[in-house]
Amino acid sequence: MATKRLAMLAFFLQLLALSSSHPNPKVCKAQPGTKAWPSEAKWESFDKSLSGQLIKTVPPGAVCHPSQPSYDAIACPAVQEGWKLAKWHTENPVSVILDSAVNDTCLPDPKYPCSAEGYPIYVVNATTAEHVKKGVNFARQNNVRLVIKGTGHDYMGRSAAPNSLSIWTHNIKGLEFFEINKFTPKHCKVPIDKHVITVGAGTQMLEIDEQASLRNLTVVGGGSGSVGIGGYLTGGGHSAISLTFGLAADQVVEMEVVTASGKIVTANACQNEDLFWAMRGGGGSTFGVIISATIKAYPSFKFATVSVMFGAPVSSSDAYYDALTTIFEESPDLGDLGISAYYFGAANVSAADYGIPVPGMINGFIGGFMLPLIDASNTSDSLLTAVNATLAKAIKGAEDQFLTSVTETTFDDFWSWYKDNNGPLNAGFDAILGSRLLDRKSLTGNRATLKEALIVAPGNGTLLGHLVSGKAVHNAKIPGGSNAVNPAWRSAYVHTVVSSSWDPLDAAGREKQLNLNTNVYTEALRKIAPDTGAYINEADLYEPNPQKAFWGANYPRLWFIKKMRDPLDVFWCSPCVGNEGWEVIDDALCRKW
Repeated sequence: MATKRLAMLAFFLQLLALSSSHPNPKVCKAQPGTKAWPSEAKWESFDKSLSGQLIKTVPPGAVCHPSQPSYDAIACPAVQEGWKLAKWHTENPVSVILDSAVNDTCLPDPKYPCSAEGYPIYVVNATTAEHVKKGVNFARQNNVRLVIKGTGHDYMGRSAAPNSLSIWTHNIKGLEFFEINKFTPKHCKVPIDKHVITVGAGTQMLEIDEQASLRNLTVVGGGSGSVGIGGYLTGGGHSAISLTFGLAADQVVEMEVVTASGKIVTANACQNEDLFWAMRGGGGSTFGVIISATIKAYPSFKFATVSVMFGAPVSSSDAYYDALTTIFEESPDLGDLGISAYYFGAANVSAADYGIPVPGMINGFIGGFMLPLIDASNTSDSLLTAVNATLAKAIKGAEDQFLTSVTETTFDDFWSWYKDNNGPLNAGFDAILGSRLLDRKSLTGNRATLKEALIVAPGNGTLLGHLVSGKAVHNAKIPGGSNAVNPAWRSAYVHTVVSSSWDPLDAAGREKQLNLNTNVYTEALRKIAPDTGAYINEADLYEPNPQKAFWGANYPRLWFIKKMRDPLDVFWCSPCVGNEGWEVIDDALCRKW
């Protein structure tokens, strides 16, 4: 108790010092062209301390602009092709998968303007923890805005910022495998009774899954192969096998982290417990920079899948939405059987795009239902039976209005499925997401309101349903007893996602779509699930109550840890824990108070 009182006293003294050192509410992070910005000599000295690992930003799309120094007509076509793929952006020091995250600063198309305005000024190409430490220290000591980029596979725009220093962790690689009971977290006495893998911050899911499979192991990993561990683990991390093993954050037994004070620390259930708790679900780019994480792995298993497609003429919209509503209604029961799924529905789309042999436009549905064949009761036949029963119920009484297709496949292991089915792979567009975690009450409590939400939420686009939560997430056995994952996950079944997009540099279109996304599409989902929340990594950037939506009852504790660990807000992003005291004004990050 005395220790806690001392911690509280230290915290309030830090707040007092912070407030007295910033009497002007518009004190901002250093800006280029001002006295506060580090001199060229200081940047050069910093680069020398990094042994030449500091990169001066060149907009990656500039090779396509004759007015830019880096213009290269020969290189341009390859950049234009790569721009459409998430993998390409992960391998560039500053590029991110959404153009809108950097305000369309420099698209690889000469008809648009090009500048470096939306990107960081410099990038630390970190390959070691020391590089990260020096980057954090430089930003803190010089009051420079700091951002962290692992892969840039970030729908919330936290991986880039103007007038900033970025630390790029993509090249901090490494995989180390430990047998059962062969890894003991530092300062702990009991070894982990599972296989574990220590993963470097820059290692991506496709590589982790492949290397694990070569050792007859499987990990809880991201749906897209280009995802890195940083934002994925710190956000919670859902997976096609979460219903069997829990969320990705639930698998972490230890982390190596660089803190805001520039210390390289180990966080686990036996030391730096506050950081360990916060960084498993509390959000990325907030509490520290992950250098590595040690995660549980599981013996490989056969993996059964059933692919479902159905389509109905646009004139049969009511029957289609009834069918879609039933799919969502049945999801909790499927989840309780251990069945996960990724499915989406789209209204008024080309039948040919769905592979359905009818002319014209349809309302269509595509779903992939999956089951790890681990328990004796889980078989490919049991999966097929459950899915067929759900489909039959969905179209009951309207069978003559639907064309359907059901395909069953069983894979030798999870990797055999994942290597050809990871995604999404696309990138290079302007968009925003909205999402909601739907529990049994919101999915089965009122069919009429659920159906209305499924009609409204997609707008003119698609509605994505991720049946990725269930028993193992609800009753997760978490190292240290708990973590900061949004409590809504512990009762949710379906993570539902909508999206809105607009043309590059179309300010009016952007404002229209942002308004529709927040106040119409995502709001329709909030209305059916007002007491749940949303997944921080795939959500509405302008969520009206982000603290409650993304962290729920965990937010006060997260806020306290943030202020204790980072009283100067060396790490700042939005929407992130503790961001309330700052605002962005004309590309400058400034204090509100």
